[in-house]
Amino acid sequence: MGRSRTYDWEDLTVSAAAVGHTTGLEFLRELTGGRLPGPPIGATLNFTLDEVDHGHAVFSLVPGEEHYNPIGSVHGGVYATLLDSAAGCAVQSTLPRGMGYTSLDLTVKFLRPVTVGTGRVRAVGTVLSAGRRTALAQARLLDSADRLLAHATSTCMLFPLEVP
Repeated sequence: MGRSRTYDWEDLTVSAAAVGHTTGLEFLRELTGGRLPGPPIGATLNFTLDEVDHGHAVFSLVPGEEHYNPIGSVHGGVYATLLDSAAGCAVQSTLPRGMGYTSLDLTVKFLRPVTVGTGRVRAVGTVLSAGRRTALAQARLLDSADRLLAHATSTCMLFPLEVP
């Protein structure tokens, strides 16, 4: 009765070494174009960065049983990971060369359950405000009918990177 899943990921040091050498938007477009390897968390949870533009990022995931909590629905940590990724990458897409970011907080509101029957979900992140040291972003988790499943806000700290 057991189930198993195997997956592969690429060397994360390749992408990590590229951070800061281009604008945040250029870096993310290299990821979506397959010219840089995606992050291992994407392989672990089987989600992808589908779209990116200035101040905007969209991730998607098809919920599977491997995402479930013990009560038979997708675990809130999966929601949070998608929402954090969308909000954070929306912020990253606004950064000039040589700048980085990290999440300072993430506030998530869970509105509807997600199951395998929900089908593909999208986390749509947008920047609400960007300053010199912090940025505020939001992300919405939507089903295929654009029903709101969850909502998050995130504050990100912006900082200069040491780029050789």
